Amino acid sequence: MDDLDSKIKRLEEILVGLEGGVLVAFSGGADSALLLSEARRILGSACVAVTADSPTLPRSELDEARRFAERLGAEHILLKTHEMEDPRFVANDPRRCYYCKSALFEAMEDLAGKRGDRWILFGAIADDLGDWRPGMEAARERGARAPLLEAGLTKAEVRELSRRKGLPTWDKPQAACLSSRFPTGRPIRLGDLGRVERAEDLLHSLGFRQCRVRLLDSGARLELEVGDLARACGEGVREKICAALGRLGFEFVVLDLDGFRSGSLNPKRKEKDGGLIGNA
Repeated sequence: MDDLDSKIKRLEEILVGLEGGVLVAFSGGADSALLLSEARRILGSACVAVTADSPTLPRSELDEARRFAERLGAEHILLKTHEMEDPRFVANDPRRCYYCKSALFEAMEDLAGKRGDRWILFGAIADDLGDWRPGMEAARERGARAPLLEAGLTKAEVRELSRRKGLPTWDKPQAACLSSRFPTGRPIRLGDLGRVERAEDLLHSLGFRQCRVRLLDSGARLELEVGDLARACGEGVREKICAALGRLGFEFVVLDLDGFRSGSLNPKRKEKDGGLIGNA
């Protein structure tokens, strides 16, 4: 038995041991999609998908989550969350993700109580342990479990297992809530969320699968896969991007030559004492 097979076995053992109803926090990304698929396969109708419906979730991601849950035949609950009503979240300090995930898991805890469900699951994986993830603190406080992480699965293994199982999310580009496009300390505003979403929709329509539009003062910083940088500067494409983002109110557009980097605006930790050293 290779390492991945042993992790799959461990994941199945974890899920089999979850007696009582299960709510899966389902964003539609590769990690939570695999978790939902396996939980649904093993637990059947006792497993329910829950997606937080808020302005920070792109509508395209919500549509894909709906289609995936329908494909599995899983019950899918859209849960309105209200992080935009929390002044701490709107202020966008380094613990923004903690406030957001606290709101989500509190709402899921209330939902579980009303339904009689016993477990709340979320899709953290082994790779997340080395990143800035204050949302995991909120999950632990609410007693939520991360079976993929408990089984030791990495992102590469999640993708390989998803590919084996024929899940359409096996090669889905990494996604994150729209508030991750805001530098720490810049307030989260509904208008800016909408502008970022429309800008990224444009880039997707031009064939850029993995992209981020990061807010930069009065302009935008584009992160694309390194292999797409030259095409973004090609004849006709650059003009379309600049014109469209200009219409959205961005005064200038810069292209990040480092390419796409997940969490490039996340606060970084000092290895020695865990203190903040600013944004990348």
